[in-house]
Amino acid sequence: MTSFVENSDLTDFSIYNIPFGVAIFNQEYIACATRIGNIIIDLATLYDEGYFENIEGLEDNVFEAYTLNSYIELGKPITSKVRERIQELLTEGSTLSKDQRVIETCFFDMEEVQMMLPIHIPNYTDFYSCIEHATNVGKMFRDPENPLLPNWKHLPVAYHGRASSIVASGVNLHRPKGQMKTSDQKNPVFGPSQQLDFELEMAFVTNKDTELGSCITTAEAEDAIFGLVIFNDWSARDIQSWEYAPLGPFLGKNFGSSISPWVVTLEALDLFRISSPPQDPEVLEYLQYTGDKNFDIQLEVYLQPENADENLISQSNYKYLYWNMAQQLAHHTVNGCNIEIGDVYASGTISGPSPQSFGSMLELTWKGSKPIKLTDGSERKFIEDGDTVIIRAYNQKEGKRIGFGEVRTQILPAK
Repeated sequence: MTSFVENSDLTDFSIYNIPFGVAIFNQEYIACATRIGNIIIDLATLYDEGYFENIEGLEDNVFEAYTLNSYIELGKPITSKVRERIQELLTEGSTLSKDQRVIETCFFDMEEVQMMLPIHIPNYTDFYSCIEHATNVGKMFRDPENPLLPNWKHLPVAYHGRASSIVASGVNLHRPKGQMKTSDQKNPVFGPSQQLDFELEMAFVTNKDTELGSCITTAEAEDAIFGLVIFNDWSARDIQSWEYAPLGPFLGKNFGSSISPWVVTLEALDLFRISSPPQDPEVLEYLQYTGDKNFDIQLEVYLQPENADENLISQSNYKYLYWNMAQQLAHHTVNGCNIEIGDVYASGTISGPSPQSFGSMLELTWKGSKPIKLTDGSERKFIEDGDTVIIRAYNQKEGKRIGFGEVRTQILPAK
């Protein structure tokens, strides 16, 4: 396919993508949107102009909304047709390509719009699904010879996070405060975290409500998943390490997480499907699956000090996840836990096998013992005030590039 909208071969948002988000147009009008190249398209106005007629089930203008929830609730039989219709409209020679009045009304340069949090998030769960990351953390804090806990290879470990503090890319976060205690201190102290960290993650978004007591199988999981976003699960390691036992993450995690503004559908990612890593020992029957459930998605993390250049500090890949999203959702619901439209399920930190592919400062600097040297001459053990962390995700195959853009967050001083 070739689009009539001019865009670079290196854009994340080619005609093969068609992501969905929510934008503020003209600084006042909010609507659901899609993107091609650097052009943001107002889908609500495009609907009003009649370009989505004859899509059964799309009788109401669900794009005239502050979130994508009403749209993704329609389900894949409808949302897939909408995506295909948008591709058709953006192709050279389409009826839309000749409708200059509608193009001028619905098409905006990216600098003219502000992207919002794309979904209302009722619930958020964070998994711990990368064996390289779990192994690294186990070596640091438990047993270098036997780093994984006994349950890790039998179930997708997770915890329930705080949905209210998930923010969109571009929303800055303040350094969290809390209790901390080092091994040489008799009593804990209170103050701003000194070990603020990012976590390189992806997350999927669900498109349906289920009843309490029901469950979703691995075979059914992808029908319940609308798409993926980039996810940065910020962590205060010193607060976390003091509070972690006996009940797990709390103040070291819930002060903020950041997601990219564009949700990329599973259909767009089909080209990049690959098999998951082998699982040994064999998992229980409800976690078994067929087909390729993993994706080859390149991940990059950049650290940018205030008033300085970006530094590429990590290159990883989504394919390193030991537990895939179908297994994650099946395990999450096997006890009867219900899901809701717009729920976010993060992967956990995605680290590769080499030090350059580790997905957190904790690992990259090995708990601060090996500082990262930056191009401005400074060093980092953890994230400092004024630093901006940028995560990008994409891949290219057979001349088709599909990406997620970026999630960008600057850390401000503690309040």
